[in-house]
Amino acid sequence: MTNRFVIIDIETTGNSSKKGDRIIQIAAVIIENGQIVDQYNTFVNPCTTIPVFIEELTGINDEMVRDAPLFEEIADDLLKILDGSIFVAHNVLFDLSFLQEEFKRVGRSEFIGLTIDTVELSRVLFPSSDSFKLFDLTESFSIHHERPHQADSDAFVTAKLLLHCINYAKNLPLITLEQLSLLAVGLKSNIEVLFEKILRRKKKHIENLPEHLEVYRGIALRKKKKKHIQRNYREKYEYPITPDEKEKLMSSAIKKFEVRDGQFEMMDTVYESLRLKKAALIEAGTGVGKSLGYLLPSLYQSIRENKPILISTYTVQLQEQLLQNEVKKLEEMLPFDFKTVLLKGRQHYINLFLFEQTLHDVDTQYDEILSKMQILVWLTNTETGDIDEINLSSGGKLFWNRIKHDGWHLKDKDPWISRDFYLYARREAENADLVITNHAMMLIDFKQESSLFRTFDYVLIDEAHHFEKAARNFFGKKIEYIPCKYLCSKLGAFDKRQVFFRLEKLISSKKITPKTPSFELDFSIIELERCIEELFIGIADRLTLERKKRDNHQKTQLRLVNKWMDDEKWEQVIYCAKKIIETIIEINSSINERLSSLKQLSDKKLNEKDKAFVEECYSIMNEFYELQETIYMLLVQQSDDHVYWIEGDVKAIPNSITIQSQPISVKNQLGTEFFSKKKSVILTSATLTVNNSFSFFENELGLNHLENLVKKQISSPFHYKDMTQLIIPTDIPEILQVSPTEYTESIAGHLIGIAQATKGRMLVLFTSNEMLRQTHNLMKESGLLEDFILIAQGITAGSRTRLIKNFQKFEKAILLGTNSFWEGVDIPGEDLSCLVIVRLPFSPPEEPYIWAKSKALTEEGKNPFTAYSLPEAVIRFKQGFGRLIRRDTDKGIVIVFDRRIESTKYGKAFLKSIPKIPVKHASLKEIIEIVEKWF
Repeated sequence: MTNRFVIIDIETTGNSSKKGDRIIQIAAVIIENGQIVDQYNTFVNPCTTIPVFIEELTGINDEMVRDAPLFEEIADDLLKILDGSIFVAHNVLFDLSFLQEEFKRVGRSEFIGLTIDTVELSRVLFPSSDSFKLFDLTESFSIHHERPHQADSDAFVTAKLLLHCINYAKNLPLITLEQLSLLAVGLKSNIEVLFEKILRRKKKHIENLPEHLEVYRGIALRKKKKKHIQRNYREKYEYPITPDEKEKLMSSAIKKFEVRDGQFEMMDTVYESLRLKKAALIEAGTGVGKSLGYLLPSLYQSIRENKPILISTYTVQLQEQLLQNEVKKLEEMLPFDFKTVLLKGRQHYINLFLFEQTLHDVDTQYDEILSKMQILVWLTNTETGDIDEINLSSGGKLFWNRIKHDGWHLKDKDPWISRDFYLYARREAENADLVITNHAMMLIDFKQESSLFRTFDYVLIDEAHHFEKAARNFFGKKIEYIPCKYLCSKLGAFDKRQVFFRLEKLISSKKITPKTPSFELDFSIIELERCIEELFIGIADRLTLERKKRDNHQKTQLRLVNKWMDDEKWEQVIYCAKKIIETIIEINSSINERLSSLKQLSDKKLNEKDKAFVEECYSIMNEFYELQETIYMLLVQQSDDHVYWIEGDVKAIPNSITIQSQPISVKNQLGTEFFSKKKSVILTSATLTVNNSFSFFENELGLNHLENLVKKQISSPFHYKDMTQLIIPTDIPEILQVSPTEYTESIAGHLIGIAQATKGRMLVLFTSNEMLRQTHNLMKESGLLEDFILIAQGITAGSRTRLIKNFQKFEKAILLGTNSFWEGVDIPGEDLSCLVIVRLPFSPPEEPYIWAKSKALTEEGKNPFTAYSLPEAVIRFKQGFGRLIRRDTDKGIVIVFDRRIESTKYGKAFLKSIPKIPVKHASLKEIIEIVEKWF
């Protein structure tokens, strides 16, 4: 193998050479024998205008390339540099294919040789990275990147990244490298040559495995740390009662600690509520320091009674933040040791027995090969075995379904039981002081017979404004087309050679004769697939019909109502549902009979691969049983206290179809089955009150009956009057008095003017995907924002995190978002200077749950608008408002386009629920003057 790598990066006018796009800059970095020995860089004249977006992205303009050489003038030099080398690039497919097209265009021969993609290599070696984009990777490895998106800088840091990857691979255990080398043959670039070279060198020396690693059954693992806490000495430590005591404690671990009275007030409220075994509601405004405000007193209560405290959050981000930031600060500041454990649902943990067996498979599927390689590397680092630590591809997540933990059916025959991550996590949680979990996991575990969380007397629920929604999702049911089809394909008819085929081969080899013949079971499996297809096609017909009535909305939600039951087409849907249930019962019976026969065989007759396969079969049968139960509850035996609906995007039918239900109220389940069985439950969030009252939240969660409920509002320490002001435009029409098109045209015009005044740095919150899309199109088509980057949820590709990062990266950026952007978005500093709320965030009354909730409230003699719709919208509005000011140094303007905030009686509820700030009324021209003066 050659020791010479040439790292290439190109900047282009677009993505396709065939469509006329051209190179504007090309750079090469040459590595020989592990050292950078030379560099090459030149601008290239594309003989075409550089698009504005490319200029904004790269900083390369027409002037810079005007006198540069043409590609044909440098082609021979490039081929000479590449000769006899391994071609390396970050996303090698793009750079190489673009170059090959250019070589072909100018009549030169193409590059022939090996390639290495540093994206693919990084995916394998650093599976826990949040992102595999070049800038994000180099930043995480502290590789200085001077000018991202300029070829010379990108090529240089890609070379540094390659060297970093090689050095990291050299330190992997020999057994891991051998497995990676075998699997790498199935990757898209020639990474196997790297692993083979490292292996050859490594085999020349005797390997001394690092102390923190072990090899068990041919797989290298990180040893689990066992943190033993001596608890007897901790009893002498008393909770810091006075402000001086708290300040002394916290300043010992937090540099430049600033006293926040609200944080100390929260600590005392939490501690007294736990000590006196009371329930509490605490609304803590932005900047209070909520996390430490409840963690510190919780720990003192834990050591006082020697009992663990359960902390439940809604988002994974907050769980990680608590572990990585707040818990580490507490470890530094507290004079005693304590133990914190993060515990998730069983399906988050890897089943090592099943994974071990997959390593013997002959793989042809790319995502499966890549995922196995990622997991092998990850196992040398992880102490948790939690899938959330790995950044798997969508195909990799399907592979995870095969190897995730799903309980045991042959527990005594699992050779990995001593190293099982889920059992380890549960044992650790039983001996912890703080256990961090999420709302869904807490609810699921609470209903299980062997519940761990049921024994916890003290529970603190953060992000509590989501708890009712999490409970509705938990107590509801849902089936989706793609998971149903995937489940059927996992089992597969006999000729598909999947699980059923393998099961028949296994029982045949063991001379087992089942009661149900193979051909009958095969027929049932084919019949099940057919009925599931018919079920979803019948639902798709109903959705398509409804779409035509609803002015062609792509995503359609449709409540299931009784009048359909007499409809001939719907009768066919119900018939299919009943047929699916019958068929699953038949299949389950036949397969469970086969599995029972296999379980009775001795260890000599059933090898480890067979045992793992039996586990996999039981797991699949459990999934079918759950599907059977869910279809029965959704379509056959409906309950009056639930709402049922179907939804889907008519552009992606039947793939997008879901059928689901939710209870109309969860207050009885939560009030009687959960809250009343705890000694103390504390619920906290930045948004729990409406008009300074907790009554809406109390009622929705069934907290009304709790005696001595502590209620505390702790306001933000920020001086909002000096940091922000709210503007209500006077020249935008009343939203309900004009057509949606007219309203959208008006707000698009205002957004263009305001964006020019703020120079971007603007987040615009919508309540409708359709209005966002129309506004985005009008702003783009206006031609007035050519210098700006428009980023829109659902239009611009990428996750929410990716869209936010792009927004922060560009100076003149406008971010349009709906739903998930109303909360959890943290863009501090000057990156976000203007927040626009297009409409007050009322949920559409035709949404199935909102409709059912309103009907139930009406039947109780209540006004559904004031009892539910308004308070729900106010809490969401408070969340949206909270996106602007995140630090005490932030400054910005909030603009609310919806004039109902002042023109209606109920609008005052929105203004009363946010901090007191100046409110101004202005025309577009006046707004621009205010903005320019403000900044």
